[in-house]
Amino acid sequence: MDKQRIRIRYQGVVQGVGFRPHIYRLAKAYKLCGWVNNDPSGVMVEVEGKREDIENFLKASIDKAPVLARIKSVEHSQIEPNGEKEFIIRESAQNAVVSTQVSSDACTCEDCLKELFEPKDRRYRYPFINCTNCGPRFTIIERIPYDRPYTTMKVFRMCAECEAEYHNPLNRRFHAQPNGCAVCGPRLLLLDREGKEVSGDAIKKSVELLRAGKIIAVKSLGGYQFACDALNEGAVRELRARKIREDKPFAVMAENIEAVLRYAEISEKEKEVLLSAERPIVLLKKKLSPTLAESVAPRQKNYGFMLPYTPLHHLLLKESGMILVMTSGNLSDEPIAFVDEEAMARLKGIADYFLTHNRPIYIRCDDSVVRVFEERLYPVRRARGYVPRPLEVQFPEKGSLLAVGGQLKNTFAMTKFGQVILSHHIGDLDNLETLKAFEQGIEHFKQIFEIVPEMVVYDLHPDYLSTQYALSLELPKLGVQHHYAHIAGVMAEHNLSGKVIGVAMDGTGYGTDGRIWGGEFLIADYDGFERKAHLEYVPMPGGEKAIKQAWRMALVWLDKIYGEELWELGIKFLEKIEPGQGELILEASRKGINSPLTSSMGRLFDAVSALINVCQVANYEGQPAIELEMIGDEQAPGYYEFHYQEKDGRIIIKPEPVIEQIVKDLRETQPKEQISAKFHNGVSKMVVWGCERIREETGINEVVLGGGVFQNFWLLGRIKNWLSEKKFRVYVHHQVPTNDGGIALGQAIIGLRRMRDVLSGANEG
Repeated sequence: MDKQRIRIRYQGVVQGVGFRPHIYRLAKAYKLCGWVNNDPSGVMVEVEGKREDIENFLKASIDKAPVLARIKSVEHSQIEPNGEKEFIIRESAQNAVVSTQVSSDACTCEDCLKELFEPKDRRYRYPFINCTNCGPRFTIIERIPYDRPYTTMKVFRMCAECEAEYHNPLNRRFHAQPNGCAVCGPRLLLLDREGKEVSGDAIKKSVELLRAGKIIAVKSLGGYQFACDALNEGAVRELRARKIREDKPFAVMAENIEAVLRYAEISEKEKEVLLSAERPIVLLKKKLSPTLAESVAPRQKNYGFMLPYTPLHHLLLKESGMILVMTSGNLSDEPIAFVDEEAMARLKGIADYFLTHNRPIYIRCDDSVVRVFEERLYPVRRARGYVPRPLEVQFPEKGSLLAVGGQLKNTFAMTKFGQVILSHHIGDLDNLETLKAFEQGIEHFKQIFEIVPEMVVYDLHPDYLSTQYALSLELPKLGVQHHYAHIAGVMAEHNLSGKVIGVAMDGTGYGTDGRIWGGEFLIADYDGFERKAHLEYVPMPGGEKAIKQAWRMALVWLDKIYGEELWELGIKFLEKIEPGQGELILEASRKGINSPLTSSMGRLFDAVSALINVCQVANYEGQPAIELEMIGDEQAPGYYEFHYQEKDGRIIIKPEPVIEQIVKDLRETQPKEQISAKFHNGVSKMVVWGCERIREETGINEVVLGGGVFQNFWLLGRIKNWLSEKKFRVYVHHQVPTNDGGIALGQAIIGLRRMRDVLSGANEG
């Protein structure tokens, strides 16, 4: 039979995942000749042989692809046979437009784990064991293509044994770029806070120190982490005191699923996510007994558990059998430290010791955080393991742009070839260090994806550092309203093309009228939006202070309803406020002095939380609302009712009756657990009512929910279920966070839609 030859182009996550050796082995198995190589567009293959063998090869190349590979497209064409006699792996091709996808960091695979704990293996207890199926990727890549000279492993020259593995197409470490061993690879060090090396086995000594209640800064894949004994209340409290992190829950790491099960309930889906290659932190329901140290997750119903994802983690957990707090290694409000010298300088006031190594991290990357709800994945923080995987959105418009995201929980996004690539979690852009991390991240993404943005998209808030950065660029610009971006992002994720009812609820977002929005009903598509309903405006006394001091929002609502008679209400909330101070705040609020108006649902949650004495001062973003959710009795009946008023064709949703009913229940000493439940039920019914009212007018049946309030899964579940009962189709985020960590997606999509007009306008100007 005559031989045939085809050229095949594989695109997607196909570099750094063992795809070339996979192709090589298949070609050998089917007795095909030709070659395979990496290039900036992905993997290129030419195979020559019998038609049936080529067809079987092509099918197997997709069906049996390596576990970390994510094939986006396969294109093949017939070419002339050239009579080659063997199949080879060629050197990577250069000088082409980069379209390949960069692989995410992946947890240690089972094969490497077996070797790690096999005394006869040459990599026994080697903390940096890896292969083509696991290990660092995104955090060590400097640029594409993914070859060792373009990673931070370039400083380690392989020994003869590692070199032989690296060049053997049948070996699991064939072209594994981070390949190394104790002879030639990175080295583990235990240092005291002065930088002096501690003698002895670094792992065993670290375990001794952890058992003694010490805090160790551990260098992980994407940066440093603080570790301490999660059962030692004194150690956890000390970490809180040193890190100045009073209440925000700490993540914890356990050796295996069995260890997690002692302290948390786990569904099959949650188990699947815990064990996935991404290895995120998964929020799991606490068991009543036994418990971790109280200070791990105070006043929370959940623990944030993760399993080991590096060989170093596995060695620590296996050696100790402990549950470890494993939280970001940073000063409060700063990004995670990842450069060794910087970490030693900045973290030595917190860590007693440093368990570190000499493999450089090129880009910082925090742990991801997710929640499983109704058997679906909901990202809370999208970072290690998921980034820089492009988002699965289908959008016809092409072009390259930068979307800079917001201020809190910042991520940015870039587009290329119709793909949206969302960055790792940067954090709150409240200081110079985080702004620097934001700028470094943008430059890195431009480099590894070879993206030259044609325009920049930003949030309308003039004080956001991301907005100021965007405005400083010499590029055509587009401002996008915050809540519209929330809704557009969900639309893009679900490939919705028509108009939707967008319900956007969060703490803060700059409105087109210059006020602070956050309790919004929009009619939206990619071409624009109309604001159909919103919460009634109320002052935020003291501006930003009202976000941290939730009691200010409660006080202003009482003043709105009761005026000067509020001090006679006889509720405990008022006992904690000095009337003189309270009156000064209210006087400024009534005059509009430093009291911007807000329609924020997040601020209403804060007000209720403070009013019923759950949380009056926030030590971390969203704390009053989170703790209000945590104390609620989800089975309690009843609800508080909002009132509604039409004004200029728009519905104003009035919370005054809700506050009045809460005050009545407080005076009748109703349990706060029931008050929380009735508030949650009332908000849920209000959202359903608003959607029904808009559907009556417009006929729109699709509802999109976006914004940080919908991280409250009690609220989300009720709203979704009740809307579904009313025959609405409901859409929420599953690929990106519904909080501000996801708005860059919406900005990018709106930017792509309007790019042609923006660019033509800029050219005309």
